Amino acid sequence: MNIAAPHTNPASAYSHKVFVLQGGGALGSYQAGAFQALREQNIDPDWIAGISIGAINASIMAGNVPGERLEKLRSFWNKVTIQLPVDVLMERQRETSPFYRTVSSWWVSTFGAPGFFSPWQIPAWFQARGSAGATSIYDTEQLRQTLLDHVDFDRINHGPVRLSLGAVNVRTGNFAFFDNRDIKIAPEHIMASGALPPGFPAIKIGSEYYWDGGLVSNTPLTYVLRNGASVDTVVFQVDLFSAVGPLPQDLEEVEERRKDITYSSRTRLNTDLFLERHRLRRAISELYARLPEEAKADPEIKKLEKHCSDYGVTIIHLIYRNKQFRSNSKDYEFSSLSMHEHWEAGLRDARKALIAEDWRKPPSAEDGLKVFDLDQRTRSRRHSI
Repeated sequence: MNIAAPHTNPASAYSHKVFVLQGGGALGSYQAGAFQALREQNIDPDWIAGISIGAINASIMAGNVPGERLEKLRSFWNKVTIQLPVDVLMERQRETSPFYRTVSSWWVSTFGAPGFFSPWQIPAWFQARGSAGATSIYDTEQLRQTLLDHVDFDRINHGPVRLSLGAVNVRTGNFAFFDNRDIKIAPEHIMASGALPPGFPAIKIGSEYYWDGGLVSNTPLTYVLRNGASVDTVVFQVDLFSAVGPLPQDLEEVEERRKDITYSSRTRLNTDLFLERHRLRRAISELYARLPEEAKADPEIKKLEKHCSDYGVTIIHLIYRNKQFRSNSKDYEFSSLSMHEHWEAGLRDARKALIAEDWRKPPSAEDGLKVFDLDQRTRSRRHSI
């Protein structure tokens, strides 16, 4: 994982740089690898939005100075992954077999992940009704200390990077975002974003309880597009589940495909909605520009100005698609060997995407949006919109 020599920032034409990080459990080290590629190009975020494991990665990035973010990400992922006795042998083989994945995922299911979660000592059916132990399989309290060891919360709440974390209110079922522009972020907000039931208990914040935001939407892209863009913006969206996949041939593949479909991002839906709003804003801009100056001086008409749009948004969409790890346990297979493989895949894919030239110039205000996806065969390619 050596860092290459610094290059000229290929995203320098954009005024705003955003990282959007999907949930995906053990697959989250793919996002760390992608972040390493961005750091190699001197691309640092102005805003990071995440859900579930993406929220943890996002908080580590936002909660450290730029030069220490990669080191803290490595430290976190080394802490929460397990090393089995056969890891050395598997490393020599340079591949992870289905048997190995089965053993390591069984290990995590039985004993938990260090510094992250562990099974309750007393089974749920013997715990007091309504307690955390009665409503979940694992205790996640140790994650609080891990976060405190890896995240400077004073920097999150007073630093330059905007941080947004998605969760869902257990009582109302409503999507919620914890944004450091609006509230003071604490470990509980990060833990809430990753509290996926029934494995993990709901996290209490104030008088409400929250679960993993992936139950409603596993990507914060909609939140970013709706609440952020006002200047030329590039969004690096790193997803851990692919909406496109093969027809399942057995029950294990059915379960994996179900997860992929459930937790994949609906990027086309999100971008279509953005374009509808953008076209309306452009129409307002053109109308406002044609008004005489005396009309623009009217306080009521002047309110239209904030709805005008003269910026463009580019989305670089990276999706984890490593066929080697196709398994229904891929999101909780916290082996050290698999973590390094995910990291290297993210680093490799992001480097490929950043080589392309066509994304480096923002779209015109008239076009509004460009979306690029990593083509596994060659290079980034533009979606038709």
